[in-house]
Amino acid sequence: MTERDDFLYPRSRYYGEFTPENLVFNANLQEFAQKVSYLCAMETGGKISADQAYKEIKTMYRELKKTRKNLGIGKKKPDDSAPEEPQS
Repeated sequence: MTERDDFLYPRSRYYGEFTPENLVFNANLQEFAQKVSYLCAMETGGKISADQAYKEIKTMYRELKKTRKNLGIGKKKPDDSAPEEPQS
């Protein structure tokens, strides 16, 4: 990334529990937050209407939610300490 990209699209380190899924979702979440920030600034500056900003954010949120579901984020994982049932 260039200095300009670093300025326009800042990224923070991920400090949570590392899994590839969590890392991908974190990157998507940071991108979502950045885009929401731009849309809010554009609406505040009169470049787009409040309704247009809302619709854009709603669409992006649905995409983020779909990504979360596809990555399996938030699903309970099987407890490794639970005894397995014997198979017949």
